[in-house]
Amino acid sequence: MDPDLSPWTAAGFEERLRDVVLRRYHHRHPFNLRMHEGALTPEELQRWILNRFHYQRHIPIKDALILAKLETSELRRMWIHRIHDHDGTAPGEGGIERWLRLGEAAGLDRDRLLSGEDVLPGVRLAVDGYVNFCRLRSPLEAVASSLTELFAPDLMRVRIEAFERHYPWVDADGLRYFRGRITQGRNDSQEAIGLVRDWARGRADQERALAALAFKCDVLWSLLDAVERG
Repeated sequence: MDPDLSPWTAAGFEERLRDVVLRRYHHRHPFNLRMHEGALTPEELQRWILNRFHYQRHIPIKDALILAKLETSELRRMWIHRIHDHDGTAPGEGGIERWLRLGEAAGLDRDRLLSGEDVLPGVRLAVDGYVNFCRLRSPLEAVASSLTELFAPDLMRVRIEAFERHYPWVDADGLRYFRGRITQGRNDSQEAIGLVRDWARGRADQERALAALAFKCDVLWSLLDAVERG
């Protein structure tokens, strides 16, 4: 084997994964920067909440597609909680419900959010691309694409502080989604990065995992591009 194509060490591979998120995650997007600086108008914030809901409601769908690829009961038991986290295990529970309450706290009608009629075309395209990626790619690539969660807990803390400081007109109960994702994101990312490290034994697999993670960063960035342009 060409020494230049030897697998990276586990530590070196993880460092590269984290570097992708650090450089390309949407925490650097101008729209997010303006949000956290308190520079969004109420209409811009509502537009983000409405369009981001289209992404949120597809998270359990992409996780169900990943679940179907997992070949052991142990792995499926590990992954299935992600669906429960978003769909809940009873009516009125789960991340999707909490995002609906965020919308209501910001003055959006629940039925309008659920209808999806006002979702921007660019947002639909980005979300469809991500769902199809998880449908068609290998378990390694699908799981690696979820590793944007590595940065999610830090982003949620910044977002909560920004909402409390700059958008007090949003009812505080609406921030429950962000609060819950601090712990969930940390736990989910540790589960996923362990799987990716175990599965990506060769250099080619490691590079596919990095490309999958970069693709997911592009999805989130493209979603915000569409929201910013309205």
